[in-house]
Amino acid sequence: MDRLHEELKELKRRVIKMGELAKEMLRNSVEALKKQDIELAEKVISRKKKLADMDAEIEEKALQLVALYHPMAKDMRTVACILKAITYLTRIGRYGKDIANIAKELSDKPHVAKLVEIPYMAEMVCRMIDDALKAFETEDISLIKDFEERDDSLDALRWSIFRECITYMMENPSTITRCAHYMMIARYLERCGDHACKIAEKVHYMVTGERVEIK
Repeated sequence: MDRLHEELKELKRRVIKMGELAKEMLRNSVEALKKQDIELAEKVISRKKKLADMDAEIEEKALQLVALYHPMAKDMRTVACILKAITYLTRIGRYGKDIANIAKELSDKPHVAKLVEIPYMAEMVCRMIDDALKAFETEDISLIKDFEERDDSLDALRWSIFRECITYMMENPSTITRCAHYMMIARYLERCGDHACKIAEKVHYMVTGERVEIK
């Protein structure tokens, strides 16, 4: 079983690496939007394949471990957590790619109200992804104990951005396209926060054997 534990440790390291990539794709996409940096947006888009490759490699290795070692209890929960986490991380990276595409589209248009609260919302989400990954790596579930409150804050911020954008659109119809994109980005970021919560739920189950739901 020592061999299994060594391989699980290595697999967890790969998940952390994949998580860092997904988070950076998201963070850089918002940075590209903020700075109107087409080159950075292109870089985010180009990393989609690397993310997909990591997803496939980790999944394959996890299934090999099940076939070879027939893990039980905590070890099996770890494998299950890994398989779920890489799915959520792939989705986060894809939202980063989607935001990067919007960044390219809006690169020649002035920002409305300094992008409302989108950069702040993105930082909140990235901190949640960070803490979910840290909890996964260290098995310290205190890092994720306040995720329900943080998720509520994200939801409230998304609706605040929505209302603010509607106001700008009504006052000045020339902002409609840009504000519609901002509203979509806020939705994407909210979904990324939801994925961080799902990872946190799986980590909690991995560590304790108890299922929780972060609403």
